[in-house]
Amino acid sequence: MTASPSRRYLRLLSIAGSDSGGGAGIQADLKTFAALGGYGMSAITAVTAQNTLGVTAIHAVPPGIVAAQIAAVVGDIGVDAVKIGMLPSAATVQAVAEALRSSNPGAPIVLDPVLLASSGDRLVAPDTVTAMLRELFPLATLVTPNLDEAALLLGRAIAGADEMESAAVDLLALGAPAVLLKGGHLQGEVVTDVLAGADGTRLAFSAPRLASRNLHGTGCTLSSAIAAGLALGRTLPDAVAQARDFLRQAIAAGADVRTGQGAGPLNHGHAPIAMQLRPAAPDAATASSTAAGSSRRRP
Repeated sequence: MTASPSRRYLRLLSIAGSDSGGGAGIQADLKTFAALGGYGMSAITAVTAQNTLGVTAIHAVPPGIVAAQIAAVVGDIGVDAVKIGMLPSAATVQAVAEALRSSNPGAPIVLDPVLLASSGDRLVAPDTVTAMLRELFPLATLVTPNLDEAALLLGRAIAGADEMESAAVDLLALGAPAVLLKGGHLQGEVVTDVLAGADGTRLAFSAPRLASRNLHGTGCTLSSAIAAGLALGRTLPDAVAQARDFLRQAIAAGADVRTGQGAGPLNHGHAPIAMQLRPAAPDAATASSTAAGSSRRRP
């Protein structure tokens, strides 16, 4: 009889849209997972025609196929953390929520609510936002909106860093147990993100702004890196802090690289970590065989 493997990989699932240019979405998530030593898996919600200059077309994957991808991954391989990105419709939101509830992965979930394009144009209809608030905010471990997305969710602009903590607290009232409000869209030499939790957590993370035109996929990368940290058992503040460090290093490492004619990608592979390994639980077949053998050996 072949011995059952005693180890497994750190399993990370991204539920998001595909970026044909490779800088954001599923592609950025998988690069981030790999760079941080994770085994990346995907449930693709939409296919985009996209490059460094922008998005020219979006084709939504049928909600049933999205749910089937989630069920296939969780049911066989399992997951240690989930990152959720672009969800193109209310039906997709519902399908993702139902798939996660029914499969019950028991893993941290980081929701990056992709609601607006870089141009400021809305990517989703109002009923999609409503469904996200109702179905996914309560399931998430952390929600990571940028300032524009937060303004859409709250129905008001967030004019400065001094308003970010109150805005993050108001986002908690929408149902999320924790919110990381990202302040990169504000002007200034310092970038501040604010973490607020229903447990009373109030933390500000600040660092000097990095000069680079290559900032495509920063939100995807940050949320994926946080998910990887949570999968490793880090506390939420530690996962956020280390994810921000990884993001800043990826920005700095890619700042002088030219990719395309517009906003280029980060350098996710600037300092890759070897694949993280964890003890493997015995699978059902192994457990059954072991039990049968023990039974036969009894006098």
